[in-house]
Amino acid sequence: MELEKCQALACAISEGSLSAAAERLHYTASGISRMIASLENEVGFPLLVRKHEGVIPTTECEALLPAIRDFLACGENCMRQAARIRGLEVGTVTVGTAYSVYYDLLSEIIGEFRQEHPGIVIQLAGGFSTQLAEQVGQSRIDLCIISRREGDFAWHALRRDELVAWLPEHHPSSLQDAVPHSLFRTEPYIDIFPGEDSDNCRFFKENRLRPKTMYTTTDSHSACAMVEAGLGIALNNALNSQGRSSRLKVVPLSPRQYIEIGLAVRRGASPAVEKFAKRILGRLQEVQEKKQ
Repeated sequence: MELEKCQALACAISEGSLSAAAERLHYTASGISRMIASLENEVGFPLLVRKHEGVIPTTECEALLPAIRDFLACGENCMRQAARIRGLEVGTVTVGTAYSVYYDLLSEIIGEFRQEHPGIVIQLAGGFSTQLAEQVGQSRIDLCIISRREGDFAWHALRRDELVAWLPEHHPSSLQDAVPHSLFRTEPYIDIFPGEDSDNCRFFKENRLRPKTMYTTTDSHSACAMVEAGLGIALNNALNSQGRSSRLKVVPLSPRQYIEIGLAVRRGASPAVEKFAKRILGRLQEVQEKKQ
């Protein structure tokens, strides 16, 4: 089983299509297809279901994926060790964040890190907390800033954040000091990441609430626009509320609801990942100290 073929398979699954994997790995789509077909011949069963809209792993492939990801991680580690012996520092660091407010900080750190370690490729990923936590646990990404989740990774607490209500500017409750949880039962609700294990979903489950869902979206910016247009109310993190226009009113809940935000780092991470994690933790600590 060749490392290159396994990399092509993993990338095709991650991207959801052969053409996207080809573009990312700098191959032709037919070249990616041939590598995966060769791998299927080796293992003796189909690995991908090819559909008009893209590709998904077969059931047999899903069972094989953890071993393939371990194989890829070992291959990358071997290349890093060889590079260190040659006196070079190479590799890839993939960092994710569930909060767009951290993009500016991460971009600054990436720029600094690349100057000091030009052989390291940095990739930035987005998603919601549970999704990113699973990817770290599966060694698909190296570290991420998320709200607290359980998983096979090291956890570094960063700060406490609050869940808040997003209300239209002229909503009757927009001037209140706080709004009751029951408001979500009666007001049209805009659900962000519907059906996913988000902080919002956990809040409603823990409080045994069924919101009056009228709209759904997978993007906080679109949820903000819908609230500003008066279509309904939403629930979000205080972090995601920063920099919003005055047409969006951010009001705490009663009783107030808090979550822990931190940095999840995959176990057995490379020295480059450990250095990058320390840089994030150090920079965020500096920011916190300046606010005090």
